[in-house]
Amino acid sequence: MAYRILIVDDSPAMRAFVRRVIDLSGFEASLCVEASNGQEALQVLGTEWVDAILTDINMPVMDGEELLRNLAANDLTRSIPVIVISTDATENRIERLLSLGARGYVTKPFLPEDLREELERTLGVAHV
Repeated sequence: MAYRILIVDDSPAMRAFVRRVIDLSGFEASLCVEASNGQEALQVLGTEWVDAILTDINMPVMDGEELLRNLAANDLTRSIPVIVISTDATENRIERLLSLGARGYVTKPFLPEDLREELERTLGVAHV
């Protein structure tokens, strides 16, 4: 089964990098859509269904924490698994984001295998 992924990051270079890492990891993604902040991500979700969201934390307009709150408050989006990708690896930050609904956390820099493993774990995909 191929999955639909939403990549949310204010850096176009980082979005392209994450997309490339997904390709390199061998994870089956049929579609990768992008958003530059949480508000844009919510707009994308109005027209596209995704199986998982990969989001940064620190973004203008709407950051990752506010995005998680908005997703949790909406019946249609609360079940979408969210994996945070961030340079912030502090225990307090990770715990706070997990308490807001994130189902996974990947610390930058990361290897393709790290992202694949977190996607598979979060989506309940058996490693092939």
